[in-house]
Amino acid sequence: MTGERRQQRRLRAVRVRATLIAVLAVAIALVAGGTALVLGLRSELSGDVRDAARARAQQVARVIDAGRGVPASTVTDPAEEFLQVVDATGKVVAASSNVRGQPALARLKPGASASVRTPLDEDPFLVAAVGARDDDRELVVLDGRAPSGVAEATSTVTRLLLIGLPVLLVLAAAATWAAVGLALRRVARAEAAQRRFVSDASHELRSPVAAVRQHAEVALAHPERADAQALAGTVHDESVRMQRLVDDLLLLARADEGGAPAAPRRPVDLDDLVLEELRRLRSTTGLRVDGTAVGAARVAGDEDALRRLVRNLGENAARHARARVAFTLADPGDGRVRLVVEDDGPGIPAADRARVFERFVRLDEPRSRGAGGAGLGLAIVAEVAAAHGGSVRVEDGARFVVTLPSGERN
Repeated sequence: MTGERRQQRRLRAVRVRATLIAVLAVAIALVAGGTALVLGLRSELSGDVRDAARARAQQVARVIDAGRGVPASTVTDPAEEFLQVVDATGKVVAASSNVRGQPALARLKPGASASVRTPLDEDPFLVAAVGARDDDRELVVLDGRAPSGVAEATSTVTRLLLIGLPVLLVLAAAATWAAVGLALRRVARAEAAQRRFVSDASHELRSPVAAVRQHAEVALAHPERADAQALAGTVHDESVRMQRLVDDLLLLARADEGGAPAAPRRPVDLDDLVLEELRRLRSTTGLRVDGTAVGAARVAGDEDALRRLVRNLGENAARHARARVAFTLADPGDGRVRLVVEDDGPGIPAADRARVFERFVRLDEPRSRGAGGAGLGLAIVAEVAAAHGGSVRVEDGARFVVTLPSGERN
């Protein structure tokens, strides 16, 4: 099984486990919440029924307390309510027609309530007791009500929860599956990019090391033919190349971490850096370097990083130019400084103009970056521009345009 296939299986297993855990957590929360909802609803509705029974019993008790005797007990719905007036011995003094002739259906003290079985229905009634006094007699008024509305309401809510719970679990599972999948795809891409980065960096570092070793082995094997000056020159050139590569890798690593302390931002005359690069290219290349369109421009930033940006653009242009490299720098006063570096070499195909700023990208000939450098120069340009609030893009094949926020000029 290939490493890629093992990686896919591992990520799929993580995705399945994460989804199952999320669904289980949601299910527990929904069941607990639904149970609390049903119990709370039942308690609230039962309290309403009990309050209604107590209010009716109090009406009857007030009549008795007023000295008008025990009134005839009547109820509006004989199937849902009954009324009894009981003396201290438990004898029924008065009762509604639906329980007339029945013994006391409950033995409660005044102010108490209970759920009792009655011959009126299979379900228990909620009974409230209220005390009353008829001359010397202590009486208790009992009003009982069937909590049919409570059962119907809680049954309806329970059915809705039983229907809605699976739907919510399916939605939670789908959302979790999609979210975890997106996160894992990003992780997989990041891991793949990291492995590719390490592989390419190792390859680039191997080249100068191999060159130094090869020349050293030849010198050791044939000391009489060894040219010490040539060997020293080779070692020097390759060590500079390796140091440059290591510096580039460290810069990009710090940019990826985002935790390295940023250099202090100071006003930087970008035109001075561009003119410095013009002089360097004129002294080290046989190209015609045009700087007639370089105007005054100032930005706020890290001077060393901006110098690196300008130099990388200059080196990239010089590497691919046939005869001419041109720099343009302008501050039109709209808050943005525009730096353009172009050469007359083969252009970059439109399909590769965004990809060229990625690390270790290898383009096909004739604009191959294998002829020099490690493929990190333009990636560093993009990082530096972004760190300064700007951007870089390719126009018309071999024309690099950097836009940076302008700074105040004295």
